[in-house]
Amino acid sequence: MADQHVELADPDPAWAEQFAEQRTHVEDLLRPWLTGPVEHIGSTAVPGLRAKPVIDMLAPVGSLADARAAVPVLADAGWLFWPEDPCGHYRLWLLRPRPEARTHHLQVVEGAHPHASALLAFRDALRADAGLRREYAIWKERLAEEHADNRNAYTNAKAAFIQRTLQRAGIDPPPRDLLPE
Repeated sequence: MADQHVELADPDPAWAEQFAEQRTHVEDLLRPWLTGPVEHIGSTAVPGLRAKPVIDMLAPVGSLADARAAVPVLADAGWLFWPEDPCGHYRLWLLRPRPEARTHHLQVVEGAHPHASALLAFRDALRADAGLRREYAIWKERLAEEHADNRNAYTNAKAAFIQRTLQRAGIDPPPRDLLPE
């Protein structure tokens, strides 16, 4: 998955609709494990921000160990599980419909885990601060050019900005595991 092309798209109001459509399905599938609503995260959840046109979703669960039973349920609904995820110690990571033409990513994380809190805090910081959004947009454009043919390198390179943003918000960022490049 490391060699996928990175292309940012202009903000699209349809992103919110694409999230809402899958949110309902995911909440139905994960009902036995969820501890809260499925959230729209990532750049597509921030109005006015250019993004890879992939909807990122966070599903908070009570126990990651228990939620592993949901992987076949999600697979039957068209979600592909990434068993080699280097972050698998704190999340289940899935995509749909296929790696080369993905429309959605899903992270299943314990709701009280620092990574779940960090994902929501970063999204909320971007939504609340137009200057921060502009700064992040410039950062992302530069990284998309530098890592145009390596999606994982692009994602890894955003870590410093995310860490600084969380620290400014008074949040101690959890350690990030690098994706294979």
